[in-house]
Amino acid sequence: SGLVLVKNPHLDLMEEDVLYHLDLGTKTHNLPAMFGDIKFVCVGGSPNRMRAFAQFMQRELGLAGDGQDVADICAGSDRYAMYRAGPVLSISHGMGIPSISIMLHELIKLLHHAKCRDVTIIRIGTSGGLGIEAGSVVITDTAVDSSFQPRFEQVVLDDVVVRSTELDRDLAEELLACSREIPDFPTLIGHTMCTYDFYEGQGRLDGALCSFSSEKKLEYLRRAYDAGVRNIEMESTAFAALCGLCGLKGESCRFHLL
Repeated sequence: SGLVLVKNPHLDLMEEDVLYHLDLGTKTHNLPAMFGDIKFVCVGGSPNRMRAFAQFMQRELGLAGDGQDVADICAGSDRYAMYRAGPVLSISHGMGIPSISIMLHELIKLLHHAKCRDVTIIRIGTSGGLGIEAGSVVITDTAVDSSFQPRFEQVVLDDVVVRSTELDRDLAEELLACSREIPDFPTLIGHTMCTYDFYEGQGRLDGALCSFSSEKKLEYLRRAYDAGVRNIEMESTAFAALCGLCGLKGESCRFHLL
């Protein structure tokens, strides 16, 4: 049917579903009226970037206004920021797996309660590239963990649950085809490695702690490249797992800065 799925039988027993970190709820807001026509959701780490993206989409879609008047729908919360431009929702997710996971749980419930259909969700932002030209955009085919495995491990109570992290292959190819219209940004499809840390987890030598040599770092990054990894960040495995389980067509596009 194209509806966004939730796999939680307890939700049907609740009189009200409060989306705490979005400052929204099923009793306090008419979610179908507010969001029922949403077709695209773009998520990224920074609130300011997602506001700028919403302003850009407002201009691109030819909507009324100059884009300066886009309002933060989650202004009552200081956790995330949410903006919309026509059928496009733009939301910040913060940094790291815990932050994006909380946002996605509530976003997915929001889309479900709003009875949205055939929603595409795309994660945009920056990442560290691996063996690619600076300024490249990496479209993720599969998110992998620090051992280069396509999995997301989530501790549920005292069990370790392993979930798949493959993203929508057709959407990846569609985005790659679109990229050919923008020659300024070299674009490729590859694996994205997701880590739990910005410093040691990504093999950086400039953190407060570092227990490895530069030679060990380079050897690890070579193995990652040989495994198909083309960029490194901190959210993709959780993003891929949640989108896949809840029937969302999802993809991740990251711009390699350095």
